[in-house]
Amino acid sequence: MQTEQLIDKVQTILEDMKARDLVLLDVKGKSSVTDYMLIVSGTSRRHVVSMADEVMQKIKAEGVRPLGTEGQESGDWILVDLGDLVVHVMMPDARSFYDLERLWRHSADDVETSA
Repeated sequence: MQTEQLIDKVQTILEDMKARDLVLLDVKGKSSVTDYMLIVSGTSRRHVVSMADEVMQKIKAEGVRPLGTEGQESGDWILVDLGDLVVHVMMPDARSFYDLERLWRHSADDVETSA
């Protein structure tokens, strides 16, 4: 699956799951880990866990194997590593505290934001 298709698929999955404040950052050439970061908020820990699980299940069904995940135990911040795309599913407090958008905005180009 091409990176753009992967991004579109993951965005659709998260939008269908009622993710909040979706932000896609282009970090190509600025991160040695990934090309894109997709950051979303959930309304509860259960919502965060459910969204991350749904992304992993549906992406696996498309033949894409996640490289790794972290944070499923706490549900405050779950990272799903899909190679060229790293998905951060976060509780609003964790998102505000770590402020990844500000951290990466200095070196990244905003690709897209949506409600």
